[in-house]
Amino acid sequence: MPTDNQLEFHLPAPPVSGDMPLIPARMVNEFVYCPRLAYLMWTQGEWAETGDTVEGNRVHARVDRPSAPLPAPQALEAGEAPASDKIVSRSLTLSSTGLGVVAKLDIAEADDGVVTPVDYKRGKRPHVAQGVYEPERIQICLQGLLLEEHGYRVEEGAIYYAESRERVRIVLDDDLRTAARTAVSELRLTVSQSRIPPPLKDSPKCPRCALVTICLPDEIRSLSGSSLAPRTIAVPPDEALPLIVQSQHARIGKEGETLKITDGEKGEAQVRFIDISDVALFGNVSITTPALAALLEREIPVTFHSHSGWFRGVAHGVGHRNVEVRTAQYRLSFDEAACLRFARELVAAKITNQRTILRRNWRRAPEERQTALDRLGAARKSAGGAATLAQLLGVEGDAAAVYFRAFAGLLKPPEDKQGGGELAPFRFETRNRRPPTDPVNAMLSLAYAMLTRHLTIALASVGLDPYRGFYHAPRYGRPALALDLMEPFRAIIADSVVLSVVNTGEVGPSDFVVAVTGTALTQAGRRRFVEAFERRLSQETTHPVFGYQVSMRRMLLVQARLLSRFLLGELPTYPHYLPR
Repeated sequence: MPTDNQLEFHLPAPPVSGDMPLIPARMVNEFVYCPRLAYLMWTQGEWAETGDTVEGNRVHARVDRPSAPLPAPQALEAGEAPASDKIVSRSLTLSSTGLGVVAKLDIAEADDGVVTPVDYKRGKRPHVAQGVYEPERIQICLQGLLLEEHGYRVEEGAIYYAESRERVRIVLDDDLRTAARTAVSELRLTVSQSRIPPPLKDSPKCPRCALVTICLPDEIRSLSGSSLAPRTIAVPPDEALPLIVQSQHARIGKEGETLKITDGEKGEAQVRFIDISDVALFGNVSITTPALAALLEREIPVTFHSHSGWFRGVAHGVGHRNVEVRTAQYRLSFDEAACLRFARELVAAKITNQRTILRRNWRRAPEERQTALDRLGAARKSAGGAATLAQLLGVEGDAAAVYFRAFAGLLKPPEDKQGGGELAPFRFETRNRRPPTDPVNAMLSLAYAMLTRHLTIALASVGLDPYRGFYHAPRYGRPALALDLMEPFRAIIADSVVLSVVNTGEVGPSDFVVAVTGTALTQAGRRRFVEAFERRLSQETTHPVFGYQVSMRRMLLVQARLLSRFLLGELPTYPHYLPR
């Protein structure tokens, strides 16, 4: 059996060859600090801005402006460089296939034939024995090694701390050089093996890490059996929110750093790009090429919907570059047994949440409620034992029939003041669509379309392909994975919004147009319904697994992240959303 004293055999990294990319020295810094952080950033292309990273960019603004290059090594050694006390070159990029490293030096100072790399850091100098932290020592050493590879003489490096305005000298001794080369080799070996390092255990580094909401260290360990409760994710408020344009014949253009929306009825409005998370266009809304290009450049997705809200498609920039997670997704999607296991749990979660909605919102005779709950409970058990996808589809269909027959018992129709009875528009008998034939079905269809939009964006943002699922069959233009992930959220988000707007009177019978071609919300009614839907996404709830508060909007993204971790083999199962 393995023991803590078992020896480890360290394999060398494969040689750099062909089109293998060189590793930035900054990534080696991150690897020494946290191997998982470096892997997420370098291999999977993950990143998130925080106040600290923005401040760091501000500190680097001056040194990021390139200046005159260093004189050739021979010129420095021979004293042929321009006469001055010190030669300073800013933003100098060097690379070496021998080291397998590339780096952009903030400053390279040449004095009396010796070159000193200087790295700028935000914050204050740390009070540690070696003067600076080990990751920074490794990074500055790699910069010195790169200078030596290009023929320069290097004896030491330095780090300048902007906040305390202190410069710390770092001697590039043999031990530091060996440690730097070893770190490069270990990072390249990790990357070549496509082996994501495990998250740190209860580390004080995690809460302030820019990628904590992407890495999910405590969550991964909790789902893998750790007894430690996950720490609350300290996420900032949703400062960037969806921009939803519903006014027909509205036109969207670009003006500086804003989108300008021109509406013949309501005039003009401007929204800053930094305040927009995504854009949704309903019906006959036009957008100019410069505006669309600006949104794509900023990776702000634009979704297109029919007048009644049917999700038509999405436009986004180059998208997430994480090939690993898509490869894992495609591999599982062709494994019929794995897809069936995933789908059984998915349908069971959906039925469980349908039961939750019935329990919370029932308005009629208790015995009818219990009958429906019992039948849904039986369907949930049957879903867990389904032998084929076809059988599972049958179980899901039967459960949906029971649920929607009981759905009328959750609605509170407005009273007809003159006749004393209930108004017909909110009487619900069965689920129908394409087109919906009554107001309740019209709102359900719109809510499902909007939920599909949000999940399509969430899945794409974590590197998954929204169009290749495990339960819903792939079809041209169909976001099958978004539909998969949506199943447990249909009742909890979409159906609950419909119940809310009907039972509170926020949407009334006059907000619908009924025709031979179907039933649809009026523009004013759709605007109020969309507002109610977005409010629901902004509501905070307790995460059923981790126990901390998170908005439903953030919950969708967390579930997409957990799905990617499951596909990459970090979690034994995918935790479907089941509110308590």
